[in-house]
Amino acid sequence: MAADYLSDAGMEILARNYRAGHGEIDIIAKDGNSLVFIEVKSNMSRAFGPPETWVDRRKQQNIIMVAEAWLEENQIEDVDCRFDVIAIHFAKHPPYINHIKDAFWIED
Repeated sequence: MAADYLSDAGMEILARNYRAGHGEIDIIAKDGNSLVFIEVKSNMSRAFGPPETWVDRRKQQNIIMVAEAWLEENQIEDVDCRFDVIAIHFAKHPPYINHIKDAFWIED
């Protein structure tokens, strides 16, 4: 559902479920001249809060590590990158997608 949403928004899907080490990035896409590393979270109920809040600092660090591995593996340098979160709320009818662009950054 998230990949379809991104494609409909004009983004090119480059990879899905990319794994490196113990980490994974759900979707890697191209948005214009930028590469976008996307974490997808969803919920079936409201019991644990909104899924977009589940991407904590530890998860962010893991995503960054995997993104760096993907860039190295594909020999990509000097390109703008961003990290997005897509939250799919299945608890709402119809399901609602919240796309958070630039959800977090690499801190030096």
